Amino acid sequence: MPANKKLLMLPGDGIGPEVMGEVKRVIDWMDKRRTVSFDITEGLVGGSAYDAHGTPLADETMNEALGVDAVLLGAVGGPKWETLPFEVQPERGLLRLRKEMDLFANLRPAVVFDALAEASTLKLDVVKGLDIMIVRELTGGIYFGDPRGIETLPDGQRRGINTQVYTTNEIRRVARVGFELARKRSNRLCSAEKANVMEAGVLWREEVTKLHEEEFSDVELTHMYADNAAMQLVRNPKQFDVIVTDNLFGDILSDEASMCTGSLGMLPSASLGEADSSGCRHAMYEPVHGSAPDIAGQGKANPLATLLSFGMCLRYSFDMMDDADLIDQAVQNVLNAGLRTADIMEAGKKEISTAEMGEALLAELDKLAA
Repeated sequence: MPANKKLLMLPGDGIGPEVMGEVKRVIDWMDKRRTVSFDITEGLVGGSAYDAHGTPLADETMNEALGVDAVLLGAVGGPKWETLPFEVQPERGLLRLRKEMDLFANLRPAVVFDALAEASTLKLDVVKGLDIMIVRELTGGIYFGDPRGIETLPDGQRRGINTQVYTTNEIRRVARVGFELARKRSNRLCSAEKANVMEAGVLWREEVTKLHEEEFSDVELTHMYADNAAMQLVRNPKQFDVIVTDNLFGDILSDEASMCTGSLGMLPSASLGEADSSGCRHAMYEPVHGSAPDIAGQGKANPLATLLSFGMCLRYSFDMMDDADLIDQAVQNVLNAGLRTADIMEAGKKEISTAEMGEALLAELDKLAA
């Protein structure tokens, strides 16, 4: 692997800068202990970018994102910017990154750490040992389809319009990611849509089935209506291995799966683009949680989801499996030691700050790398 890899850090808003700060400490540790170096640049996105530039993502930052090996994102948004026009709200910066980097596959693991199994609102026997991956199509569907907008009808009523649109290629490329991930896990893929009421769902099911027959017949494929998948995720989530679904349903199902684990503060994600001839692809890594402006600057934020997102970056962008495993194991060890930030605090455990959690993780990394 080349000595240096290029990373663009976009801490964003709220607790974003705090949790991203702990990633910087791990990168410094890797530089000293693992002889792995990264060239890091930092930029603005979301509300912070609007405050500085009048836009949630400056063109210069967008261009930089297209030129690095991976982007690390904190979180965007907050009440401060809620009254802004729709087109310049913080989330538009995030959507622009996804669209222009063509990050079509969003990987959302939902893993229940043994030490946190009782934090879930579901019964222990339902969630203990849970390890599923949801692959959400991220650049198509109803969030991007045309026509869209709000119009006034002749009788004075207003009508909101969003269009669910998918093409063969959009469906097949995200389904391929799902099948490939399934091959590396338990070899089972469930495709979720609404083929019973939506033509786009019919096309989705047909194209996933064709791809399965042509390239992935060794993988066990099942189909499920998205509403049933939502029910099954709280009824028996361990029946799933990998779920692939569209943008809208993926948004909903991945959030639901995340709460099976007990805390959004623990969950990472990866958004991947198409691999080029050399195997490189645009990629962005971010925690699932939001910007939590109510606790920003108080040292209460849980940095583990962002640190696990960096672990996914090592795994999927740089093929650094051993280093990614080190981070995953260090997180497990810290939790097993009973250390908790406020969001995952429980009786009999020790509550610590954002920085203290980072310190604890570094100490575990030292032990593991010894």
